[in-house]
Order: sequence, then structure tokens, then C-alpha cells
Amino acid sequence: MRVVIDTNSLNALVRYYLPFDVNNNLYELVKKKIQIGDIIILDAVLSECEFQSNGLVLKKLDFLKNKDFKKQYKIPLKTNDLLPPAPAKFIRQVENQFSIGVMKNKLEDFEFELEKERWLNSADAKLIIYCLNHNHQGTFEEIFLVTEETKAQNDLKVFKKIPSICDMLNINVLTLPELIDKMNGEINIDFRKLD
Repeated sequence: MRVVIDTNSLNALVRYYLPFDVNNNLYELVKKKIQIGDIIILDAVLSECEFQSNGLVLKKLDFLKNKDFKKQYKIPLKTNDLLPPAPAKFIRQVENQFSIGVMKNKLEDFEFELEKERWLNSADAKLIIYCLNHNHQGTFEEIFLVTEETKAQNDLKVFKKIPSICDMLNINVLTLPELIDKMNGEINIDFRKLD
């Protein structure tokens, strides 16, 4: 199983799970999974982590800013040249299926083009494109996109949330608790009890 993980899931990991991970088992498992390539960190996600929550993810998962670690394990995965398997089809999907009609119709054509370009350069789009490429390669290894987003549109953005888009593209989605549950057989997670 291979996993690409969204910024919001990394934030949830360091805020809500690691503080209660008494023996650092979860921390060590995440580090190991990144080292062996089971958890993929994209450059766009790592960049977002630098600026969200005062860089909390990079403070708590300190190995993600260690130059030697990053060089040895080729982290983060570069996405500059990442293209979807069928670029023209994907652009049509972005324009017609991934956008929210009501929000799109409020914009002038040039405004929508700017929003589309911004979305295509976002970590969300890069995560989705990475999964599409993985699935298109015909590998038997399952890939999951881990995000805490829900399908509910509650932010007045022009484009749908990751889980909605992944449904359309047949990309597997997990939340962080679901991922931890899948990995729980590999470690004994002992969370500190609150009094």
C-alpha cells in the first residue's frame, strides 16, 4: 500500500495524535513509512507545511527538514513536471466536473482562468495527479490519498473538495484515523490517557 498525504492530515497527525503517542511508536512508524516510500510527501505539501500553523508539522516531524534525511530518501517528491495521464481530458474535467457551477458562473472568464491555474498548481491538484499517474501505470500496488477534507462544500471555493474529485476519478481516499487503523497491525500504539 502506498499513500500520498495532504497537508491537513499531517497537521492533524502532529496536533492530535503525536502529543499522546507515549513511546513515539507512531512517530517512528510514520518516519519508517516515509523512508521506505510507503508514505509519499510531495514538494507542494511540504511547502504548505512550512507556512501553516507556524511550521508545526516540520517542528514535530523534524526529519522532514533534515537535509541529509531528505537527500537520502529523496524527499520531497518533485512535482514541477507532473502531468496527468491525459492532459487535455483532465483540463476539461477541471473546467466542467471539478468546478462548482454556481461559483464558476459568478466569475468572469479571466477570473475563472486565474482560479483554474491556481488550483492546478495547488497541493490538492498535485496529489490527485500523482494518484492518477500511479493508477495509470497499471501497477498492482494500491494507492490512497489521505486527507481530512470531506465532500461538503463549505468554503465558497470554485473547485470541489478532494474526496469528491477522487470519487469521480476512482482514487482511493482515507482519513488519518483510517490510515492509522490500517497501519495499527504494524505497531502497538499506546496513547497517553487524559485524566
